[in-house]
Amino acid sequence: MSPDGGSTLFERCPKGLDRKRLRGFQRRLAQEVTGGAFTCLVTTDARLQQLNRDFLGQDYPTDVLSFPAAGTQAQLGDIAISVERAANQAAAFGHTMEEEIEILMLHGALHLLGMDHESDRGGMARAESAWRRKLNLPRGLIARARKHK
Repeated sequence: MSPDGGSTLFERCPKGLDRKRLRGFQRRLAQEVTGGAFTCLVTTDARLQQLNRDFLGQDYPTDVLSFPAAGTQAQLGDIAISVERAANQAAAFGHTMEEEIEILMLHGALHLLGMDHESDRGGMARAESAWRRKLNLPRGLIARARKHK
């Protein structure tokens, strides 16, 4: 656990993944974006499918899941990211796997704050766009989804 109470955990991730960079990014999000600690698990498609099925009733893998903490917990909640999906999406959009994981981590962190791009009339999209610019990240999930509609 880091001094600010957040942590980034890596489960079955490829060698060469810049874990130090991703841990630093998680701490930066906790300090600048969320104002509170959260845990991020970077893992496999199979694990994301299991979490999606067990907690949300959806039996398929996805790129990122957010689980806000209930009540007044010390942590905001947890995020899980598929390293396999991150690798595929990074290749498809022409940036590094670390950048894609950072995009997914930002997206998940905004969900931990209670934002919901499916029902907030663009509030989360605007927040994600603003934070992407501040954090020098490539186009995020919401912007990519809107481009393909």
